[in-house]
Amino acid sequence: MGIESTYEIHQNAYIKLILHASKHKTTAVNGVLIGRVSGDDNAVEIVESVPLFHSQIGVLPPLEIALIMIEEYYCDKSLSIVGYFHANERFDDSELGTVAKNIADHIYRYFPQAAVLLLDNKKFETLSKEGKDRSPVMQLYTKDASRSWKLVGSDGSSHLKIKEPSANVVLLDYISSGKWKDTIDFDDHLDDISKDWVNTELFN
Repeated sequence: MGIESTYEIHQNAYIKLILHASKHKTTAVNGVLIGRVSGDDNAVEIVESVPLFHSQIGVLPPLEIALIMIEEYYCDKSLSIVGYFHANERFDDSELGTVAKNIADHIYRYFPQAAVLLLDNKKFETLSKEGKDRSPVMQLYTKDASRSWKLVGSDGSSHLKIKEPSANVVLLDYISSGKWKDTIDFDDHLDDISKDWVNTELFN
């Protein structure tokens, strides 16, 4: 079912994930996608994202704490976790690894249309140099009939859209101005609980 779903990600949700990856270029990072099924049953709207970790990826206790807090916070807003984001540690690594698949499997059990977005480092680098592409710099994975995570198309662009066409222009502006320094993830919050993992002020 998932492979036939379409996904629309809002600009701020999209940009926040990439800023998080830009802040921690030498490590893998991850996050979750927050949204809802909109309109017909095959359209998933990703309205928010939450950066998770840059040093404790795959460590179960912090992950469980984070997911519980996220679910409780967004349940009040009639939103839920609809997918997973991952950026690999190595620039040339374009594979969805075991840790990413395991976390995505957990989300899939609760939301069968779950998507996995993997940062496409090469596409992101090209965008940074040329600044012309309007398509997401992410690869889309969904579950196929065999329950394996499979890349949707060559780049998933027919199934994954950014709601705002100018998102990549805004993204490049934020990167050049150092906005990535302001992103806060759950690693930061667990070290200092005064830090806002929702990133309420990030785009203000």
